[in-house]
Amino acid sequence: MSVPAAAGESAQPPGPLAREHRRTTLSVVAFITLVAFESMAVATAMPVAAAALGGVRSYGLAFSSFLTASLLGTVVAGPWGDARGPRAPLAAGAALFTAGQLTCALAPTFTVLLLGRLLAGAGGGLVVVALYVVVGAAFSDALRPKVFGYMSAAWVLPAVVGPALAGRMTLSLGWRSVFGVVVPLAVVVALVILPRVPASGTGSFEATARRRVLRGALLAVGAGALQVGAERLRDGGAWSVVLTAAGAAILLAALPGLLPRGTLRAARGLPSVIGVRGLYTAAFFSAESFVPLFLVTERGLAPDQAGLALTGGALGWFAGTSIQTRDLPRVPRHLLLVVGAAVIACGIGLLVGVVVSGASGWFVLLVWLVAGCGMGIGMATTSVLTLRMAPAAERGVASSALQLSDNLGGVLGLAVVGAVFAALHRPGGGQDGLFAGMFAGLVLVAVAAGVVGARGRPPRRCDPAAAASATVLGP
Repeated sequence: MSVPAAAGESAQPPGPLAREHRRTTLSVVAFITLVAFESMAVATAMPVAAAALGGVRSYGLAFSSFLTASLLGTVVAGPWGDARGPRAPLAAGAALFTAGQLTCALAPTFTVLLLGRLLAGAGGGLVVVALYVVVGAAFSDALRPKVFGYMSAAWVLPAVVGPALAGRMTLSLGWRSVFGVVVPLAVVVALVILPRVPASGTGSFEATARRRVLRGALLAVGAGALQVGAERLRDGGAWSVVLTAAGAAILLAALPGLLPRGTLRAARGLPSVIGVRGLYTAAFFSAESFVPLFLVTERGLAPDQAGLALTGGALGWFAGTSIQTRDLPRVPRHLLLVVGAAVIACGIGLLVGVVVSGASGWFVLLVWLVAGCGMGIGMATTSVLTLRMAPAAERGVASSALQLSDNLGGVLGLAVVGAVFAALHRPGGGQDGLFAGMFAGLVLVAVAAGVVGARGRPPRRCDPAAAASATVLGP
């Protein structure tokens, strides 16, 4: 006897927009939309803000400082969310994020602007990990790829209107308005979302969690010292060398216990999945942070025109994420990590070609669409695999480690690229060779991501549960 259509339909699992999931899905998407608008708007306005405050040579710090503070936020949010539920870290993150945006909007100097970026970064780290905890708790493994697809889709509208709007606001109202407009939006979104976020967790905040928080603080200190020291190497002097070396030493000492065992040696399974995430962000975001500056200073584009490259990257990201949501039964999901890295390398390589050839900056808009597609394929896949491999009770910690790798990759990538830029940059344009060398180095980072991504499959002779338990975070 055939099954009636109605019965067959009722047997289908509810989707992310079904009644029981709709509020959670829309709440997560709303917060991601705000984060996306802030990211697109700030990146568009930053060349003008840095010039106005005399911080062009320290341009990279405007982005790496945000990521440095995010390191601490992500480390704290994981155990906090597991123990107390995601509402508390989400509320604290929203408050810090809003305070940071307001500080940037009122900043009288570039140093104060960097302070605002630190506050916003700490808040952003708390928010992102809390949202991952929500997704891990509320959705099954089968639904998570679709949820991450919706989260990527939330970048589309901000990507389309954000750069153009931020560029126009920068030209007509000043760059401060770009930071300021985010403040009331963040308050409204937080007030709408927080009542719908779970407020309870395991209730246990163990000694291991406290050690993670301490290590996270040390990691942020080390990363900050490394960035400042590397950026000041251009001025010479022993203190900058000492600060850079001390920062690197502190950072390496703090890492054990924050990432899964074997991450630094690309062990198979979860360690490589989390490790490749950092290589993705090191390659892509280090390049993207300097794309608007290149287009404004070397190709003469206006801020709103340069911001369209970010639109192309976000649209490509959405397209790549849509690809990974498809049912690909014959393609092991870990191979998508390799595909994503290859596409990123291709996109950045094409960017080098545009710089070297002296081609119009408008070609960058298409080139960055390619790189963004690779990020969409790879980044969403790392999220899916992390939640799949991590034990249910440790999804907050695993998500924290994933986001930590994400931010750490961006910090280290920007620290190196920013130091090179600060040392070799000369006012007045004519810096195509400098930009080409920076971008070419990042192609190699994307290639390394492909090598590590190939090891993102579970270890041999080990079921998924055992694979996850074998890669838990070390002491």
